[in-house]
Amino acid sequence: MADSTADATETNADTLTLRRELKKVLTENLNDGGVKDRVETVKSIDEAIRILNRLKIVESKKRKRESDSSSVEVPKEFKCTLSKTIMIDPVIIFSGQTYEKRYITEWLNHDFTCPTAKQVLYRVCLTPNHLINELITRWCLANKYDRPAPKPSDIDYVTELFTDGIESLLQRISSPSSSVADQTEAAKELALQTEKFVNVRDFFIKELPDSITRLLTPLSVLGDEVDSNPELQENIVTALFNMSTFEKNKTVLAENHQVIPRLAKSMKQGSVVTRRNATLTLASLSDIDSNKIIIGNSVALKAMIDVIGELDDLSSTHEALCAVLCLCCDERENWRKAISLGLAPAAINNFKARRNLFESLAALALISPHERVIQEVANLGVIYDLLSILRKTSCMVTCENAVVIVSNMYIKSRERSIKKILAEEENQHKTFTKLATQGSVVAVMKAQGILQCINYYPAGMEPQRA
Repeated sequence: MADSTADATETNADTLTLRRELKKVLTENLNDGGVKDRVETVKSIDEAIRILNRLKIVESKKRKRESDSSSVEVPKEFKCTLSKTIMIDPVIIFSGQTYEKRYITEWLNHDFTCPTAKQVLYRVCLTPNHLINELITRWCLANKYDRPAPKPSDIDYVTELFTDGIESLLQRISSPSSSVADQTEAAKELALQTEKFVNVRDFFIKELPDSITRLLTPLSVLGDEVDSNPELQENIVTALFNMSTFEKNKTVLAENHQVIPRLAKSMKQGSVVTRRNATLTLASLSDIDSNKIIIGNSVALKAMIDVIGELDDLSSTHEALCAVLCLCCDERENWRKAISLGLAPAAINNFKARRNLFESLAALALISPHERVIQEVANLGVIYDLLSILRKTSCMVTCENAVVIVSNMYIKSRERSIKKILAEEENQHKTFTKLATQGSVVAVMKAQGILQCINYYPAGMEPQRA
């Protein structure tokens, strides 16, 4: 491929040189005002014809080479699914998928999900895929395929700042004398630094005095007027998220009395990126058990449940569901609070809209032992949707969560109609018989329990409540 690329470069240079020569000759003849004699004019015309013929040959070779390249079918593994063309600068994202750097960068400016896997990206980090790049290079060489070189503008020149540089950024962000434009520019650079470099995330929290409070100063000053400067808010929240991904920072961030209330507000105010990153930060902080108690006792829990119920932004809703699941898992006090704040109807809204199906079912399964939840599920007519999933789904985890909810409905619901519906489902589709032999361990156990009740109690007859 090196020879092919060299030939292409030489051809382009020849074309450019010939075009310049032709322009010079034609300009001289058009602007000579009749000064040249006939012999000189004929020579100029001959020279122009020679250049034209040479240009024709060069461009013919170029077209042939392009035709030869286009006749070779590029393996789909070497094509970016966004650009549909061979990758020039392949990078790996957090989901493990590889894309052309320029196109995935443009995608991530508007959407924090993986274009292929559809999962939310907890970190926005583009890592060069040297293995794929080498494979593409070898394939191009073997097939004489003309692969374009990366544009200089596609190269990332971000370098890690020294400690005094980070201190200077924080000073510009927090100083009352800084303009909003300067604060925004400094916050943007800090967000970039904390995204790229682990050392910066560590140094900022550990070494800079009162760094978190100083970082949040502009948002505290703006108060309810923060919407007038969405870019500043976005950059500060993004920097917080980046720093929350460093394990040692999680506890310090959560224990700062300003962080969680600010994140809760940012989930409802600002750009899509701001709301998404605020939710991601809370999800990240929830990894620590002690933080679960802090967040559960704050306004953030209600803010997340509100986001889940609104269905405005699919990505933020997904992250809020994941964060609430993390908060409630092994923390019964949190799931009691979540139930009282309306988690069940919010999750049901997602489930019935077929949005975040996996997470919404997981949330409902987690809180379904509570009788209030079962009553809400029954009142909102979810039973038929659950049975449809049990009949059709191929995902064992989704199936398991659905049958857990159905089992709790059968045991705890006061509605006789639920018992009758489940008995009819088994009679018509043998749904629970199939689950009892093909599901996960939990699904098999729950399905067997339902079958025992159905077989022992005829349709419409309610078992004695303990």
